Amino acid sequence: MEPFKPEKKSAGGKGTKVIGVASGKGGVGKSSVAALLAQALAASGGRVGLLDADITGPSAPRLMGVESFRAGAEDEKLVPVVAEGGVKVMSINFLMEEESTPVIWRGPLLSQAVKQFMDDTAWGDLDWLVIDLPPGTGDVMLTALQSFRFDGLVFVATPQDFVSMIVAKTVHMAAQTGTRSLGVVVNMGSMVCPKCGEEFPLFSDDGADRLGLPILARLPWLAPIAQGRNLLRSGLPERVVKASDDLASAVKGVLAAVEAGPGTGLDVPVREAGRNSDA
Repeated sequence: MEPFKPEKKSAGGKGTKVIGVASGKGGVGKSSVAALLAQALAASGGRVGLLDADITGPSAPRLMGVESFRAGAEDEKLVPVVAEGGVKVMSINFLMEEESTPVIWRGPLLSQAVKQFMDDTAWGDLDWLVIDLPPGTGDVMLTALQSFRFDGLVFVATPQDFVSMIVAKTVHMAAQTGTRSLGVVVNMGSMVCPKCGEEFPLFSDDGADRLGLPILARLPWLAPIAQGRNLLRSGLPERVVKASDDLASAVKGVLAAVEAGPGTGLDVPVREAGRNSDA
């Protein structure tokens, strides 16, 4: 099947690199990876926005520690909330009276909401816009990929075989919409003991190689990630900070290799972020 390549526009301003974080299904840590990546890019000196496009399952405000805030408006544009570290965050939850209020909309309304967030948010000058995409291959994901230009997608998967199969559907969807896939983050394939700090595998085979993409990071299960209310960088263990920095470096490296073109001799760094580092 020939890839469908509709006319696309930029979700960020001129010069903004737009990175989508996607998964085949929910519950694999996609939003956590998006929050960690956005903060790592900001810590490296970038001007960063984080758009929560997972309209029915928004979690960016809580992960970024700004769930009590509400979005403002200026000149008919939505004004994002600025989180710790300077990351600008936009989410449907900023427009809700209560954090637990559900969004009970059908596909067309959900798709329109995502387009409005991308078109009508006053991001200002950004170097990076990280978009936490909804899981799966439904209407909202299709609208985002068909309507807006992404510099690349980062896929998040846990090591179960059936999860890799479902993620593969999303990877193929990206190809059919003319969207570049940068690589995959294998999440929770190992566990770090909260008591002794030893890391041990949870699966004999993570299945990531079957996706045919570079492995950008392998993130272990960590108690602070699983049990914490937020993922603010200032409160994370050194192991997690290093893992997110390694992931950001890997994303930059893949983009640099892509932009340099084939035959330049520039290697794509495939780093196993967070493994075998000190607790």
